Amino acid sequence: MPTKNTKFYSLILIIVDTLVLLGAFSLAYIARVQLDPRPLLENVSAYDFFLAFLAIVPLWIIVFASLGLYQARTYNRRLIEWAKIGIGVFIGVLMVIGWEYASGINIFPARLVPAYALVYSFFLLLFEREALRFIRGLLFRFGYGVSRVLVIGTSASTHDIAESLSNTKRSGYKIVAVAGPQSAVPLGLAIEHFTSVESALKSIKDLNISTIIQTDLYDSAERNQRILGAAQTNHISYNFIPGEPEFYAGKNTVDVFLGYPMITVSQTPLVGWGAIAKAVFDGILSTLLIVVLSPVYLLLIILQLIFNPGPIFYVSKRLSQFSKPVNLIKFRSMNAKYGKKDAADEFRAMGREDLAVEYEQHRKVKNDPRITRFGNFLRVTSLDELPQLFNVFRGELSLVGPRPILPQEAKFSRSRTALLHSVKSGVTGLWQVSGRSNLSFEERIELELFYAQNWSFWLDIKILFKTIGVVLRKRGAK
Repeated sequence: MPTKNTKFYSLILIIVDTLVLLGAFSLAYIARVQLDPRPLLENVSAYDFFLAFLAIVPLWIIVFASLGLYQARTYNRRLIEWAKIGIGVFIGVLMVIGWEYASGINIFPARLVPAYALVYSFFLLLFEREALRFIRGLLFRFGYGVSRVLVIGTSASTHDIAESLSNTKRSGYKIVAVAGPQSAVPLGLAIEHFTSVESALKSIKDLNISTIIQTDLYDSAERNQRILGAAQTNHISYNFIPGEPEFYAGKNTVDVFLGYPMITVSQTPLVGWGAIAKAVFDGILSTLLIVVLSPVYLLLIILQLIFNPGPIFYVSKRLSQFSKPVNLIKFRSMNAKYGKKDAADEFRAMGREDLAVEYEQHRKVKNDPRITRFGNFLRVTSLDELPQLFNVFRGELSLVGPRPILPQEAKFSRSRTALLHSVKSGVTGLWQVSGRSNLSFEERIELELFYAQNWSFWLDIKILFKTIGVVLRKRGAK
């Protein structure tokens, strides 16, 4: 929600970023020209160097802005901010080098200057952003720059929004009052509660409200207009957040149709260029991994033949994007006579009704007697999953995505399967790195639906790095 405070903070970031970049390039010049006795390629004076960069720094700030570094959704999320700073600095240095080449004007007195500038800029910007984040948190804690909020609504999202914004130090918002049912008020939050919207609107000035957040449209158009009119009359901010998650999950665009605002809701943001970028990334990385890991594949095939006689691979039919069946490839971890029928049927055939019930409830069992000793090693180390890289290479799976479900599992969540399969299934995913192995089947589906509806390239990168940690520590959801 853009407010005067967030806009002011963005302006502060632009000013301080500019000063930091100027300082970083000045340090780069000093480190190579004045502190390094080696000869220079070009004799560029400090004045000319500083003047040239001063002319280019506005373009650098535009690059940062295009990456979203001055938007709350970026600077409120530390890891995303760091990654975008790295990209912005790299593009900025390339831009300066390109301008030097195109114009024929010598900017850098030595080749190490842009390298120094790259390193100094990145780390100084990180330090600056963290310092400003700390200062802003202190100001919020003492009530400076905080927006005083009245939340109006009756849905479950009213409670969620009030609870999320209640951490003033992080959000910059102070929930002052809630107009709605008692269930909308978070437990332990000492705020005013109004059962009547009209009573809450009359108290706007007394409570010094600066922002209204409405989460539901009432049946009465007059009532909705009264809320908006109260915000306009008191010259405060008004925000409408749809209580139904379908309106803000996925990728949404706002356009004008026949003079009316029209919201187009897509199932997932993984469409258009995002889908293309993800497919290219999957293709390149899976190819590299298959080549690098080829000795590991060969070793595991030999060990499989020795310790787990029978077929080397286990091929299972699963459902991926658009519920399309794919043949999932894994190193076989079970005895060769198992895995041909539904697991619950096989457990009952073994006389293990307890395991059949456990599997039907959680779609997995803790101690599966069908798994061989070497198969258990493959599962514990996640090495049984390695052949799925070939599924990724063939375009059947993605490196990151929802778990590919068995055809018979689709019936357990029919209403969710279509949305779950709006994206390609993955080798790893949000559930696998959640670290929670005791989730029910429905809870796992909810995690994977969150991924489908909130996909971003940075989320994929984060999950991949977490997967490495989970595999090395032998922890996480199995």
